[in-house]
Amino acid sequence: MSNTPSHDDLSMNSQTFVQWLRTVAPYIHAFRGKTFVVAVDGELAHHGYLNSLAQDLSLLHAMGMRIVLVCGSRPQVEEQLALRNIQPAFHKGWRITDKGALECAKEAAGELRLDIEAAFSQGLPNTPMAHSSMRVISGNFITARPMGILDGVDLQHTGLVRKIDVSAIQLSLNSSAIVLLSTIGFSPTGEAFNLTMEDVATSTARAMKADKLIFVSQIEGIFDKDDKLLEELELDRAREIMLQEELPELTKDYLECCILAVQGGVGRAHIVPLNLDGGVLLELFSHDGVGTMVSEENLESLRQATLDDSGGIKTLIEPLEMAGILVRRGRDRIERDIDHFTVLEHDGILWGCAAMYPYHEQRVAELACLVVHPSWQGTGDGERLLKKIEHDARKQGLKQLFVLTTQTSHFFLKRGFVVGDVDKLPIERKRLYDWNRKSQVMIKTL
Repeated sequence: MSNTPSHDDLSMNSQTFVQWLRTVAPYIHAFRGKTFVVAVDGELAHHGYLNSLAQDLSLLHAMGMRIVLVCGSRPQVEEQLALRNIQPAFHKGWRITDKGALECAKEAAGELRLDIEAAFSQGLPNTPMAHSSMRVISGNFITARPMGILDGVDLQHTGLVRKIDVSAIQLSLNSSAIVLLSTIGFSPTGEAFNLTMEDVATSTARAMKADKLIFVSQIEGIFDKDDKLLEELELDRAREIMLQEELPELTKDYLECCILAVQGGVGRAHIVPLNLDGGVLLELFSHDGVGTMVSEENLESLRQATLDDSGGIKTLIEPLEMAGILVRRGRDRIERDIDHFTVLEHDGILWGCAAMYPYHEQRVAELACLVVHPSWQGTGDGERLLKKIEHDARKQGLKQLFVLTTQTSHFFLKRGFVVGDVDKLPIERKRLYDWNRKSQVMIKTL
């Protein structure tokens, strides 16, 4: 039996690829030129996931995203301490970094830097970008200060970020390099301090007003009391969750960093599980993501369309026009009718639209162009758009809503529409009725 894929299989794979590309293309366009601070637990390298992450970040870099990478080193420091028979010491979760522990931290940071540079030197394996020049730049971008004495305990060389050299980092990013930040910082007098990955990443993202701060972490995200993953959190809701006593300490630490980042001007803060292959890509390029995202406000909105939405609306409706489900509309017509459109937006990307054309004399309105992106269908957003149109029609004092459809009558029947007659249409709309399409008239009393 031949193992050669059949024509049908190839066609199906091609359609899957095309659909996937159409889904991610808006994200690629939206993220090009944006700055992402990616902060990685040392456990990622410890468990052998470093090469996969480097490939994913190389792909983002190749698509035009500006990457600043911060890599933690807790397990690596623990290994160095064990090799030197030094007992680790902590106070309230903070490492007490004496001279011996500082040497271990330096050793761990140096080894990680070399491993990261080696991983990025591969380029994108099995692609035309294999062994491409993927430059990684690191340096003394961080000025640190001692944390000092906490509850009478001197934390010695444990430090906090004092200042980030933003201009130097921007200069490196402008030269098409990936910037690697260490968790070792230096004071103006040259004294070294051991910093936490979370502090470095959050401080850097805030100082640079980064578009995203992404934690690739041991935790999978933020969960509610029913153990359901919270995919999106508004800032106020995130603050409420922080007050929960039962929240695990590590989860609380990451959530606090996300809150601080967003409060400091970072566009979005994400928590992504490190043990999920391609987790960063899935979080960025899929609608629901795979972890938790914190933002200042709800990213999903139903709003009045503007001229800037014309291209997005055209992209949404074009496949249905080609399939004959919708009447063809040129971009000029969309722009002319833009005031009639409502759009469903998520994180700056249009996922749905609908239009309403009122006939005030007859106190009726036509619903047109009700479209939801294929990757988001079945989630109730078509109904949300419909309810918004119904609400707007009632607000204008209209009593009925009608729609002309050739293939989606079942959707409207389920939502209170009944089959009508062409003669029930307003006179001016009746004149424009296309008898060749023979669209079914569906009417709903508001």
